[in-house]
Amino acid sequence: MEKDHILSLARARRSVRRYSGEPVDLEDILYALEAASQAPSGSNRQPWRFMIVTDPEVKSRIREASESGEREFYARVSGEWGRWLAGKGLSWRKPFLEEAPVLVLVFSEMGAPYHRESVWLATGYVLLALQELGLESLTYTPSDTKRVAESVGASDGFSLEAVLPIGFSLDGGKKETRRKVGEMTFHNRWGECIGVEISTGP
Repeated sequence: MEKDHILSLARARRSVRRYSGEPVDLEDILYALEAASQAPSGSNRQPWRFMIVTDPEVKSRIREASESGEREFYARVSGEWGRWLAGKGLSWRKPFLEEAPVLVLVFSEMGAPYHRESVWLATGYVLLALQELGLESLTYTPSDTKRVAESVGASDGFSLEAVLPIGFSLDGGKKETRRKVGEMTFHNRWGECIGVEISTGP
């Protein structure tokens, strides 16, 4: 494998909020979840659970529960944060929850050590695996995760961390710019930037 394979995937990946109706192969989803299963976790408890949703009725329930919580959240938002959200075109409406052919709900086992950190590490593996397959996604965390978890009958003791809509993009937007590694990485002393950039990739 070439040295910059993972870096190329990471550079290409971006969050997508508009999806085509083109179907997604379930084996591709399972491939990404197999990658997730290899992630490190606190005490090797592997506290992640995944729920694959393709049923339109279930997706509709997830969207309804999500938007119900989002309406309450956006009603409270004001000031700079509210202006930022509006500037990005974000609102309580979440049509991608029905438009994407597949949703993957990511849960963590709340009693496990470092359950949240472990699950988000696994989610990162999922995102890179999906990118390798040419699939797009988004890490969406509903404002009221409990309401959404209840809408799919999740067991007590498990917390919904994210909903991943997965499919092929209809979003023509560009990836947000990233800070350069040399600007955000300190070397030996806090605040002393390393000032070096890697040269692999475009």
